[in-house]
Amino acid sequence: MRIGKILSVFAVALLVVSCNKNGAQNKSLKTATDSLSYAIGMDVARNVGSTFQEEFDHDLFYQGYRNVVDSSDVKIDQTLVQGIIQSYMQKKQQEAMAKQQEEAAKKAEEQFGEHKAAGEKLIAENIAKEGVQTTESGLQYIVLEEAEGDKPTAADRVKVHYHGTLFDGTVFDSSVDRGEPTTFGVGQVIKGWTEGLQLMSVGSKYKFFIPQELAYGAQQRGQHIKPFTPLVFEVELIEIVK
Repeated sequence: MRIGKILSVFAVALLVVSCNKNGAQNKSLKTATDSLSYAIGMDVARNVGSTFQEEFDHDLFYQGYRNVVDSSDVKIDQTLVQGIIQSYMQKKQQEAMAKQQEEAAKKAEEQFGEHKAAGEKLIAENIAKEGVQTTESGLQYIVLEEAEGDKPTAADRVKVHYHGTLFDGTVFDSSVDRGEPTTFGVGQVIKGWTEGLQLMSVGSKYKFFIPQELAYGAQQRGQHIKPFTPLVFEVELIEIVK
């Protein structure tokens, strides 16, 4: 149940039954309205419990409700209420997503541990090859053609031609093979691309060797890119799209 719905149902429940918790507990169910009121209270309690668990303070909820109804001693500016609720829900969603990603990465490492080690070995050995330069993040690149044009920022959109392969030469994606360049935001692609494109001037052509942590990490991407796979791209920066 969404937060707005939870709070709306809570309000309905409190309008139907007394805010005096002890009084509500001692009332018997004599009419259909009594049963409805009690059932709403049960349903709200179950949903609040599953959403907020131990973090929800029922006493403060009742207090906040009564303070607004009575227009007395309201402790939070009304303009801040939605922001507080949204910030809390966003934080919980981020925590849940981070936990899910962590669990997925752990599972992938158990299944693809040998593949990860092999990829790390390829990246480590590649450093010694002629012309290879390495950035602080671990991105490796060779300048195939240099130019004197402008360099894009992470906020720019660019048009490029690229040819993507695994270290063994298996092609998994190529605008060159399709015969049509592609346009995208520099900050909307994998980390290795975002960093690498900002090294390039318009008109230049680089070859990137991207470690798995700057590529797709523990994610499986299509048929060829298994979790923890390092990638190789030849990239020609055609223009910065205005």
